[in-house]
Amino acid sequence: MDWLIDRFATAPNCLAFAHENRQINYAEVIDRVQYFRQRLEETGIVAGENVVVLGDYSPEVFCLILALTRNGNVVIPLTRGSVIEVNVALGISGCHWFAEFDTRGIDATFTRRVIPVENILLKDFVAGHEPGLILFSSGSTGKPKGILHNFNRVAEKFRKQRKPVVAIPFLMIDHFGGINTILAITSSLGTVVTVADRSVGSICRAIERYKVELLPATPSFLTILMASGAHREYDLSSLKRITYGTEVMPQTTLDRVRKAFPQVELQQTYGLSEVGVLRSQSRDDGSLWVRIGGEGFQTKILDGVLWIKSEYAMVGYLNAPQEFDADGWFNTQDQVEVDGEYLRILGRVTDIINVGGQKVYPNEVENVVLTVNNVADVAVYGEPNKLLGQIVVAKVRLNQPEAVEELKKRIRAACQGKLASYKIPAKVIISDEDLYTIRQKKNRRA
Repeated sequence: MDWLIDRFATAPNCLAFAHENRQINYAEVIDRVQYFRQRLEETGIVAGENVVVLGDYSPEVFCLILALTRNGNVVIPLTRGSVIEVNVALGISGCHWFAEFDTRGIDATFTRRVIPVENILLKDFVAGHEPGLILFSSGSTGKPKGILHNFNRVAEKFRKQRKPVVAIPFLMIDHFGGINTILAITSSLGTVVTVADRSVGSICRAIERYKVELLPATPSFLTILMASGAHREYDLSSLKRITYGTEVMPQTTLDRVRKAFPQVELQQTYGLSEVGVLRSQSRDDGSLWVRIGGEGFQTKILDGVLWIKSEYAMVGYLNAPQEFDADGWFNTQDQVEVDGEYLRILGRVTDIINVGGQKVYPNEVENVVLTVNNVADVAVYGEPNKLLGQIVVAKVRLNQPEAVEELKKRIRAACQGKLASYKIPAKVIISDEDLYTIRQKKNRRA
């Protein structure tokens, strides 16, 4: 990671972080990395040890992570809102040290916390004297998986310097997309704008205040943004690009975003914690067709499912069978349609609803339901049924109170002619519950 520190030194006065009324330039970033290197030495943290970093985005959290990688440690970033409990995570990864930041993200307390785990993959990796990164899947389809990366390999993708940008790292730092975003911004000598929370209002205020140019978000967040009308309450004219990924984008939401931000480039992204984030190019701003790949990546389609081969792939799972074939190809479990060089992501195989042997993709149903008047948002999922195997259920959040039977009639009327009969929701639930996970992805659980 020395090359990244050397790059910071070429722009000492450039703004690196805007964090809770503090502004940190790249010279100060270098100083803080060195400060944490000294703390590690004084504390007795040596190369090869697993170190948990508990905190969220702040200059100091980022600088400690860089210091740990330069020290040859395996970094386990966690947040107080992580999708996995700390004890569950450490039961998978093991631990030697626990670095916990205060609520402002400025100062860290280091505690010796030894949790031994016998793991051949991790043991062999540490023997290679490379810095590591362990992240965790959400466990939405089963037990969370510990994902081991070579940190140098993850960062290598950003050695080629790109145009600097002012951006908000939307995804959390315990998520691969969050690590990818913060490395992308800082390696280009851009500015990282952090927010106290990832609510619509907080994000919009930060965009207005710091003239943010790039907003990487999830389709779910953009759906909330459009439903809230917050884009009309704040000055978001500084935005030049909005990227979206991690889940399927409803065409209805994309159309609304395009109408609300006609001068902003809309770009679909694609990546997985196991293989990294690919370069992408949308066919146009209003299209869900995307071309993915780039240097270091290969793609192929087998039986309608996307497979990826990556030079930036994980070392492996710590607690699950490896999902690469003998030639290094990874099954993404994403169903796709193909049109020449472009793909359209239909959804995860695990999300598909099977109604009497017929496939239903939740996103295609959600896309229609979102057009229904008074519907603020919807999550579609399958519910077991003795006769059909599964039925389609729509959990809906409303703008105004309404009787469920009346809503169901209007939803069914909207779906007729647009969806096959087996795709039309058999059950409609009105809910005030949040339809999203803490990572701002659609929660399709009953």
